[in-house]
Amino acid sequence: MPFDDPTAPDKSRLRASGDASDETDEPTDSPDDDENWVDAGDESGWDGGESLEAEALRSGPPSRSLAMVETAFLASASGLIWLINTYFPPGPLLRVAFPIPIALAYLRRGPRAGWMACAIAGLLLTVLMGPTRSVLFVMPFGVMGVQLGACWRRGTSWMLSILLGALLGAIGFFFRFWLASLLLGEDLWAFALVQVAGFLEWAFVKLGILAQPSLELIQSVALVAVFVNSLIYLFVVHLVALAMLDRLGNPIPRPPQWIRDIFDYE
Repeated sequence: MPFDDPTAPDKSRLRASGDASDETDEPTDSPDDDENWVDAGDESGWDGGESLEAEALRSGPPSRSLAMVETAFLASASGLIWLINTYFPPGPLLRVAFPIPIALAYLRRGPRAGWMACAIAGLLLTVLMGPTRSVLFVMPFGVMGVQLGACWRRGTSWMLSILLGALLGAIGFFFRFWLASLLLGEDLWAFALVQVAGFLEWAFVKLGILAQPSLELIQSVALVAVFVNSLIYLFVVHLVALAMLDRLGNPIPRPPQWIRDIFDYE
């Protein structure tokens, strides 16, 4: 019977230690690691089954790109309304909608979007119709859209917004007269004064006034007529915007009580 060498290593002990070292060297996937991986995926906000675009729409405010697309769309709508009314005029139906898309851009996205919509509409019309008609749109209707959007966003009264818009519309009227006179080489304002003088002479005859209207009276009547026309236009624009923007979820300030009573509007 052979004797065991007491100095020789125990084979069973070496075998056990070797198995233990093999187990520690091999990577193992524990359930805890899987759970940590799932938790990390949940913290990142994307679970693999939902697209990043859907996640962006589901959480948080609209992105800057969405605001840019919306502003460009409203500017294009305003420019196309002007284009259609120029070549296929349906009367005064489309004129009341000239400043509303730009005002809506200001109302939804703020002053930068309003001015950008005005500029983009002007650039679009420059490409489609030329710079002259583009300038005639920007002044006054583009700037008027920015002014109306600012007033509606701040909740100003109808009286103030209509007065400011009428003043801007009158300035735009004289700007168009000046630009057209410059391009045609004729004084169109003098022609308009002749028409006003003829109307006043007819009115004096009907009233039995034996006098000729003075130049100051003729000019005053022309100025008043331009401003009253702008007031009526802005009042109709407010009525159309009240009906349209309430349905779009961007209401403007409430009209005076007498307008609510006339139109039975709550």
